[in-house]
Amino acid sequence: MAPRFEVSCINKIPRDNIYERIQKIGGKAGGGWTLSVAEVIDRIIAQREEFYVNRPRGDVVDIEVAISRFGNHYIKTTVDGDEPNNLLSLPECPR
Repeated sequence: MAPRFEVSCINKIPRDNIYERIQKIGGKAGGGWTLSVAEVIDRIIAQREEFYVNRPRGDVVDIEVAISRFGNHYIKTTVDGDEPNNLLSLPECPR
């Protein structure tokens, strides 16, 4: 089984522009880490690592790779029926 990492922050500039993609995700494990979305996509597709978001209610939603109608890969959380978006609701990662 691939190691799992909790994602606790994102980097998206400008933060409130709905047309811009998330650039990096990060977590607190091991003193803190960040990865580009391209790196995360590669690691998920290769099944080397798994990523998830721990929601305020205490439940966990996995991050998966999806393909846009234009054929571009991107990350999203599995459908859980709740709003707001689990990734976009995370705070900014330190720079």
